[in-house]
Amino acid sequence: MKHIVFWFDPISPFAYLAFERLPQALEGLSIEVSYRPVLFAGLLKHWGQKGPAEIEPKRAWTFRHVHWLARQHGIAIDTPAQHPFNPLALLRLLVASAPLGGTPNRRACELVLRHVWQGGADANDPARLAALTQELAPPLAAGDERVKQALKDATADALARGIFGVPTFEVDGRLFWGLDALPMLADCLRDHT
Repeated sequence: MKHIVFWFDPISPFAYLAFERLPQALEGLSIEVSYRPVLFAGLLKHWGQKGPAEIEPKRAWTFRHVHWLARQHGIAIDTPAQHPFNPLALLRLLVASAPLGGTPNRRACELVLRHVWQGGADANDPARLAALTQELAPPLAAGDERVKQALKDATADALARGIFGVPTFEVDGRLFWGLDALPMLADCLRDHT
């Protein structure tokens, strides 16, 4: 059985689409997936880049492209009321939802990603965040210093591995970046590359 690490930040619409497509893309393969939330802004800062939503023409193209991709793949998507937004509360909630030192499960990731990318609401609306927190029932508070440090450590770990964007998939130390890398990832897992 192969192991995939899925590095992501819920701020990324491509991470959401890749998450939704992953089961179909890897159908028939014996795999295990670990989900690793990281701060995309930390990756961008480290590599000296701006996020796609920070450059207005690129932002317009990104959302046009994302909505087209979603239709192509049959995935429901709605742009959040505010984007970009600060994803720290959601990232920390994901980290807090896992056992200390572990990674969040697929269900927790699904709830957070769909919280952002379905319905078109404000991802950081306090009432919505409270409801999401209640549904996830994390063993630790998202504001716990251990949670904050675990997110910092995960982002530093991603950087040490050479990860520059999200989503990134890692298999046996090899990195595959982006939604469009899913076929390449599946090919690798079938020992073709």
